[in-house]
Amino acid sequence: MGESPITLGKLIKSARLEAGLTQDNLATRVGVTSRYIMAIENENKYPSIQVLSKIICTLKISADTIFYPEMQHKTVMTPTY
Repeated sequence: MGESPITLGKLIKSARLEAGLTQDNLATRVGVTSRYIMAIENENKYPSIQVLSKIICTLKISADTIFYPEMQHKTVMTPTY
Protein backbone atom coordinates (compact mmCIF):
# COMPACT_ATOMS: atom_id res chain seq x y z
CA MET A 1 0.00 0.00 0.00
CA GLY A 2 1.12 3.56 -0.69
CA GLU A 3 1.51 6.47 1.64
CA SER A 4 -1.62 8.04 3.05
CA PRO A 5 -2.43 11.35 1.40
CA ILE A 6 -1.21 14.56 2.95
CA THR A 7 -4.21 16.31 4.45
CA LEU A 8 -4.74 19.82 5.79
CA GLY A 9 -5.30 18.45 9.28
CA LYS A 10 -2.07 16.44 9.23
CA LEU A 11 -0.09 19.42 7.96
CA ILE A 12 -1.45 21.74 10.64
CA LYS A 13 -0.92 19.21 13.42
CA SER A 14 2.63 18.50 12.29
CA ALA A 15 3.47 22.22 12.10
CA ARG A 16 1.84 22.85 15.49
CA LEU A 17 3.84 20.10 17.15
CA GLU A 18 7.04 21.29 15.47
CA ALA A 19 6.33 24.78 16.85
CA GLY A 20 5.93 23.28 20.32
CA LEU A 21 2.34 24.45 20.70
CA THR A 22 -0.63 22.67 22.18
CA GLN A 23 -4.03 22.84 20.53
CA ASP A 24 -5.02 25.24 23.31
CA ASN A 25 -2.00 27.51 22.65
CA LEU A 26 -2.69 27.63 18.92
CA ALA A 27 -6.41 28.23 19.45
CA THR A 28 -5.73 31.17 21.78
CA ARG A 29 -3.29 32.76 19.33
CA VAL A 30 -5.64 32.28 16.37
CA GLY A 31 -8.80 33.33 18.24
CA VAL A 32 -10.76 30.09 18.04
CA THR A 33 -11.49 27.26 20.47
CA SER A 34 -9.18 24.32 21.04
CA ARG A 35 -12.11 22.09 20.06
CA TYR A 36 -12.14 23.84 16.65
CA ILE A 37 -8.39 23.22 16.19
CA MET A 38 -8.94 19.57 17.12
CA ALA A 39 -11.76 19.32 14.56
CA ILE A 40 -9.50 20.80 11.85
CA GLU A 41 -6.68 18.38 12.69
CA ASN A 42 -9.11 15.44 12.66
CA GLU A 43 -10.54 16.52 9.27
CA ASN A 44 -13.99 17.16 10.74
CA LYS A 45 -13.94 20.89 9.92
CA TYR A 46 -12.23 23.06 7.34
CA PRO A 47 -11.18 26.55 8.42
CA SER A 48 -12.22 29.73 6.69
CA ILE A 49 -9.56 31.56 4.70
CA GLN A 50 -9.25 34.08 7.55
CA VAL A 51 -8.65 31.38 10.17
CA LEU A 52 -6.32 29.46 7.87
CA SER A 53 -4.33 32.65 7.29
CA LYS A 54 -3.98 33.18 11.05
CA ILE A 55 -2.88 29.56 11.52
CA ILE A 56 -0.27 29.90 8.76
CA CYS A 57 1.09 33.12 10.29
CA THR A 58 1.05 31.76 13.85
CA LEU A 59 2.85 28.55 12.89
CA LYS A 60 5.24 30.48 10.61
CA ILE A 61 4.73 28.13 7.70
CA SER A 62 4.56 28.89 4.02
CA ALA A 63 1.15 29.02 2.38
CA ASP A 64 2.71 26.80 -0.30
CA THR A 65 3.05 24.09 2.36
CA ILE A 66 -0.73 24.15 2.76
CA PHE A 67 -1.83 24.65 -0.83
CA TYR A 68 0.85 22.54 -2.55
CA PRO A 69 1.85 19.84 -0.02
CA GLU A 70 3.08 17.47 -2.71
CA MET A 71 5.71 20.03 -3.76
CA GLN A 72 7.63 19.51 -0.51
CA HIS A 73 8.89 16.16 -1.70
CA LYS A 74 9.82 17.15 -5.22
CA THR A 75 12.98 18.77 -6.45
CA VAL A 76 12.38 21.65 -8.79
CA MET A 77 14.66 21.48 -11.79
CA THR A 78 15.69 24.79 -13.31
CA PRO A 79 16.84 24.62 -16.92
CA THR A 80 20.32 25.87 -17.65
CA TYR A 81 21.06 27.71 -20.85
